[in-house]
Amino acid sequence: MLKKLIALYKPAPFIEPLPAEKVPQAYRRLRWRMMLGVFSGYAFFYFVRNSFSLAKPYLIKDYGMSKGDVGLIATALAVSYGLSKFLMGNVSDRSNPRYFMATGLLLSGLVNLVFPSFAGSVLMMFVLWFVNGWAQGMGWPPCARTLTHWFSDHERGTVFAAWNLAHNVGGGLVGPIVNGSLALAAVLAAGAALGAGATFHMIFYVPALLAIAMAVLLLAFLRDTPQSCGLPSIEDYKNDHPDTGVDDPERELSAKEIFVTYVLKNKPLWIIAVANIFIYVVRYGVLNWAPTYLTSMKACPPDMSRWLFFLYEAAGIPGTLLAGWASDKYFGGRRSPVSFIFMSVVTAAVWVYWKNPAGNFLTDAMALFAIGFLIYGPVMLIGVSAVDLAPKKAAGTAAGFTGFFGYVFGAVIAELGLGRIVDRWGWDGGFMLILAACVISMVLFALTWNVHHKDRNK
Repeated sequence: MLKKLIALYKPAPFIEPLPAEKVPQAYRRLRWRMMLGVFSGYAFFYFVRNSFSLAKPYLIKDYGMSKGDVGLIATALAVSYGLSKFLMGNVSDRSNPRYFMATGLLLSGLVNLVFPSFAGSVLMMFVLWFVNGWAQGMGWPPCARTLTHWFSDHERGTVFAAWNLAHNVGGGLVGPIVNGSLALAAVLAAGAALGAGATFHMIFYVPALLAIAMAVLLLAFLRDTPQSCGLPSIEDYKNDHPDTGVDDPERELSAKEIFVTYVLKNKPLWIIAVANIFIYVVRYGVLNWAPTYLTSMKACPPDMSRWLFFLYEAAGIPGTLLAGWASDKYFGGRRSPVSFIFMSVVTAAVWVYWKNPAGNFLTDAMALFAIGFLIYGPVMLIGVSAVDLAPKKAAGTAAGFTGFFGYVFGAVIAELGLGRIVDRWGWDGGFMLILAACVISMVLFALTWNVHHKDRNK
């Protein structure tokens, strides 16, 4: 039984090729089925990740936790997610994404069902959120494997930009879903006051149940490589054969080859990974503290703060598409120039968000929209750069490497570091940290201005 279970996670075997006349129709149908599968699946990962950001004000107000305490708990996910995205990315490169991705989403949903029962215990919440982070790390790598096997090199910027919208759709919808869940709970309580404990539980329960349902759908609809469906490789189908740096693009690489040859010796990948630290400080420093900052410093009602949280994520949709398209159209596949331009404007928007007086919600909304519109372009393009700079059989590990830096260092600084800084020096100190991260990221993008996928391992 155990051997059969393990066999499910191995890459699916190639099957007898379909007749040539059936290939185009089957390829079109399955390509977009795979895109819809990894898009929807990854969006639901965010349902059971961003729930904690919306629970922070309740933990501080109703459970007596400090900003440093909630920052510490959030750090558990950041560290474990970064480690998992890198290490499990290597496993994912040698696994069937159909089962790998579904398993991660299922585990994350189950943790969210248990998590609110331990409200008030920093230790237990830290442990459970660490486990959630490890399960979350099983989301991005199988998406990278799927997209690099089903879409060709010259489609990559636009395709990854479209898929990357799952971050915004999933992360943004958490706010309205929680608002709706709390409203429904109040109705079911027949007008009775909804206690703090019940409110806190609902923030996690509904996203968790939705994520578990999505995990079942991934098992039903996702598939592995085109060859496992009787189709030719994407390179043969599109007649797009980039220089991958390997003798056989379809050969499954060993863990050592992936880690050493195509990641650790890849100099441009290191620079991009370090840049990701500072991008994540900005991304999560603004997003994850938005409900807390808006309600405590801007006199913003909690329900409005959740809608502004949604606005931040929704704004990333057009911004991400613009970034991917511009990097393909105007910079020939170079990603850093677009990231540099976007971050220069993010710096100005963060300044406005910081200095805007309390009660001026329209300006806050416009600033958050601008930051959200622009920050997800560099977030996405760093992932695409990582995939560009490695063979497709090492795509998950390369992307996981940049994610490791982003989460273990960047998100930890944004959560624990920012929380401690705000506790000691106030929000002015926190925003100075975010602005410094903006500037450093721009310097690193300038250093990689001309880096292209042709520069693998140089």
